[in-house]
Amino acid sequence: MKKCNTNLDACTACASCTALCPVAAVVRDFPGPKLAGPAAERHRLAGAPADAALAYCTNCKTCDITCPSGVPVAALNMRARAGHVKKHGRRLRDWILAHGEHMAKLAMPAQPLSNLGMANPVTRRMLKAIGIAGSRPLPRYAPRTFLRSFGKLRQQPYDDKVVFFPGCFINYNDPQVGLDLIAVLQANRYEVLVPPGLACCGVPLVTGGYLEEGGKAARRNLAVLADHVRRGVPVLTACTSCGLMLKQEYGELFGADGAGEVAARTYDVMEFLLELHDQGRLNTAFTPVGGKYLYHAPCHLRAQGIGRPALELLAALPGVAVTDLDAGCCGIAGSYGFKDDRYDISMAIGRELFAKIKAAPADAVLADCGTCRLQIAHGAGVKALHPIAVVRKAYEPGYKL
Repeated sequence: MKKCNTNLDACTACASCTALCPVAAVVRDFPGPKLAGPAAERHRLAGAPADAALAYCTNCKTCDITCPSGVPVAALNMRARAGHVKKHGRRLRDWILAHGEHMAKLAMPAQPLSNLGMANPVTRRMLKAIGIAGSRPLPRYAPRTFLRSFGKLRQQPYDDKVVFFPGCFINYNDPQVGLDLIAVLQANRYEVLVPPGLACCGVPLVTGGYLEEGGKAARRNLAVLADHVRRGVPVLTACTSCGLMLKQEYGELFGADGAGEVAARTYDVMEFLLELHDQGRLNTAFTPVGGKYLYHAPCHLRAQGIGRPALELLAALPGVAVTDLDAGCCGIAGSYGFKDDRYDISMAIGRELFAKIKAAPADAVLADCGTCRLQIAHGAGVKALHPIAVVRKAYEPGYKL
């Protein structure tokens, strides 16, 4: 991953970020990353207020990916947005979406009533009244959190260990991804640790303008993870946004103690498995999986600069046919697409992706990000899975996807 250059003068005004920005492509009111970021930052440093147009930014990181000078455009925008919302106030809608972990803790004791309530027309009208998109299904809470299921697992102990950072979406909404990860790591003679005390990675807080709270979450997580990293235990994620926070944004946004050493030993799970494969250490006792799959690379995976490890690893599985959709941003950008005034933008950004999926029927679409999977299921009406599920099936023929 290229090193970020915090010198604003490093921006050469080439406008490549604006040319490839998915929001600028569909929203005329958004001036683009260059003007909202480095150009406007010079005025903000001189005392000018942050522009409300910053609310259009999804923090997808496409601007960072395309910048030839390594200017952290998205980070500049997130800092400026935090200053703007702090000065002008925050909506209830934005507080709710930024504090998903808090909301999940309130909802889980009443699951499945919470799920029924979220789908109730009266509830949906109330949510729409505060600015949450009425057209988008809300993610359902799982019957049991990942952490609760993890506490009941009996793993085979091994000398080789990894720490798994589950994040909020896997813990509360899609725990099967975490369980699949453990099964695959166990098949490779690794014991998976999930240390107590971990909090939300902070992505929803940062994008919601709660930068100070995001910093507290960062320092809390780093205090836990750094202790394991110093003992030589790598950290794995199965959510590309969590992974990007741990690898890059904790240092970039907060300069938090331990950020560098944790970043150096943090891996996306598919990245980690591919490294094992390249080293000849991966268990390749695969059974034919079969199936035809499409693959979507999330923006926050591409921002990590690690290529498409899931695609490479899936190519090693017998009987798997997988095609890279290569259609850019899906549009949801975490909580962004759940906002009533951003829903149409979100769907417009994802239009090319949805069209490609519908034009190439497959058993499922694979994506490493939970909210990307929600967007794909909603926008294209297809089944969406994390790639780790297909890897687990290669080890366990009876496992149902």
